[in-house]
Amino acid sequence: MNIQRLTDGVSIRRQLADGTEQQLQAVKEIIEAVRTDGDAALLRFAKKWDKAELSALKVTPEEIRQAVERFDPQLLADLKEAADNIRNYHEGQQQQGYHQDRADGSYVAQRVTAIESAGLYVPGGTAAYPSSVLMNVIPAQVAGVGRIVVVSPPDHEGKLSDGVLVAAHILGIEELYKTGGAQAIAALAYGTQSIQPVDKITGPGNIFVALAKREVNGDVAIDMIAGPSEIAIIADDSAYADEVAADLLSQAEHDPLASAVLLTESRALAEQVAAQVKSQLATLPREAIAAASIRDHGAIYLADSRAELIRAANQLAPEHLEIMTEDAEALAEEIDHAGAIFIGRYSSEPIGDYFAGTNHVLPTNSTARFSSALSVYDFVKRTSIVHYSEQAWRDNQEKIARLARLEGLEAHARAVESRAWKKESQS
Repeated sequence: MNIQRLTDGVSIRRQLADGTEQQLQAVKEIIEAVRTDGDAALLRFAKKWDKAELSALKVTPEEIRQAVERFDPQLLADLKEAADNIRNYHEGQQQQGYHQDRADGSYVAQRVTAIESAGLYVPGGTAAYPSSVLMNVIPAQVAGVGRIVVVSPPDHEGKLSDGVLVAAHILGIEELYKTGGAQAIAALAYGTQSIQPVDKITGPGNIFVALAKREVNGDVAIDMIAGPSEIAIIADDSAYADEVAADLLSQAEHDPLASAVLLTESRALAEQVAAQVKSQLATLPREAIAAASIRDHGAIYLADSRAELIRAANQLAPEHLEIMTEDAEALAEEIDHAGAIFIGRYSSEPIGDYFAGTNHVLPTNSTARFSSALSVYDFVKRTSIVHYSEQAWRDNQEKIARLARLEGLEAHARAVESRAWKKESQS
């Protein structure tokens, strides 16, 4: 990993392309094909890109039953415990709305209700992610979403991984479909013969999934445009170089475009971590992917002060930020921008990916400056409620009319005043 010094003139904010024109055009064509041909397009694309010959898109109860029977009992127990942790955490996000009564007999209120349907994308391809099933589905269930649809790309045998099937079984998911990529996003947004459209689509995916979500946004709601995974680590001489390197590689193995960054004041630690990354890479099963990530998007930055470290971390606004310093909790209080913060030596980032209960669907590409982790809040809507009493109308209608005319909206003013005219004509 390259070691370089931080200066005020060096920007380390993550910048990734939004896809090529060729990729964007391909996504538009895929979406149009699904809108036109429905299931036939999904089956055609499964054969073309997943090398899967499918006769049907929906996963059957028998496929799920067989997966559960094959599954290791200890792993099943682990997934169930992880699901419990995730559910407990997200239950703290439930909102009840509120009601404000006023002395004149009027009231205003906010009602919180769940969206009716959600489509949840679970990545496949180079790895299968049962944890993503838990992270997407559980917040929707806690929110009270009535219909939950899960889509995921099949392998070349036309199957979903046992882990994904078992995770869906644990959560009681009945609509699970074998389709991925931009075509899955199109199916969720516009519907096909097998898949009814949904109100919101969530979940990360590759560049084609991200571009497709951007294209359908507005016709259907989306959570975010997720990019490749990111980790930044702030560490001092109290940290162990092998542990820092292992945590950097935990994200690098996701994708050649993943980013892994160390921020430190210690040159000795920087050099030790660089050596450890090189050594540990050689033994990783996904060495080629992780090596490309480290080569192209990995870096070690040396800072002259704690203030410079904090400024750099907030500028980067990473998806995951680990703090491995003697004063980790105090330093964490100074971080304003991060998707998730992991405090202390024993809070390795994968703990959040799988087990702590927090959500691992997080903002990337510096968007943690203005957005948040997937949560119950993503699956509810808030409705404003107004009830004006006659007294409240009498006290305020002239003020409202004046404000409307200030903006040149005469019909607005007359709408409020019309009640006055009607009252006078009835007296």
